Amino acid sequence: MFDAAVTQTSQAEAAPMQRALGEACVTFKHDGSKTRLDDLYQCGSAKFRLPIVYDGIPVAVLINTAGGITGGDIYKYDARVASNGHAIVTSQAAERAYRRSGGIGKIAVTLSAGEGATLEWLPQETILFNASALHRSMTVDLDETARYMALESVVLGRTAMGETIDTVSFRDSWRIRRNGKLIFADDVRLEGDTKDILKGTATTGGGLAFATLVECAADADNRLELARQALEPFTHGTNVRAAASSWNGVLVARFVATDGRALRDALMIFLETYRSAPLPRVWHC
Repeated sequence: MFDAAVTQTSQAEAAPMQRALGEACVTFKHDGSKTRLDDLYQCGSAKFRLPIVYDGIPVAVLINTAGGITGGDIYKYDARVASNGHAIVTSQAAERAYRRSGGIGKIAVTLSAGEGATLEWLPQETILFNASALHRSMTVDLDETARYMALESVVLGRTAMGETIDTVSFRDSWRIRRNGKLIFADDVRLEGDTKDILKGTATTGGGLAFATLVECAADADNRLELARQALEPFTHGTNVRAAASSWNGVLVARFVATDGRALRDALMIFLETYRSAPLPRVWHC
């Protein structure tokens, strides 16, 4: 009996742990007067919610009902805006990548905007906890006349909670195409000792939070001066450093901050100034 019990316990311990799976897709169309929901699909731990808005631009709020991501979890998000539509996709709260017992958490984002459409991808920050592993990809297809704005921000631990990050596995890959032609590619890889990787001036100079904003539009080059004016409060600060550049219809702004709070405050000021519009209400919750 003792040997059988030991065998059963060992088998139970060796069994793979259940992992979170989620897939959510939302599409919008323009009916001639306003942008409306066209289709919605969701399963597993990924959900879209569409709160009531009063400015005519629909907002899709992404929710991870599992509460975070750890090794082995897989999520797929898809958002599309048809011709002449305008929609914003954001998240209910910060995404969290927790310590893993094995495997890698994966998020695959697929986005598209049709002729004359505008899509804004504005999720709240992703927080990486110690020993977490998250690999993320974003694939975007744009029409020649579409406008696309995307923000992703990453925070290494919560300094207010006294958390320290010794090691993570984080990869982020962006590919944006217009009419099938690649116009923007960006890859981030953090593997191993983050303190050592990020201490250099070529990375974050010791900063524990960073973000990238990309805008793809025909007039993106003309908006560079506006972006730099919106960044002016952070160009000489000690808590946040930021800069912007543009080329061939693509504008990019980079942010590095000492911690997540400083980065979030800077992003909210910049986005509302640069976009000339308030952020979705979930950003203020």
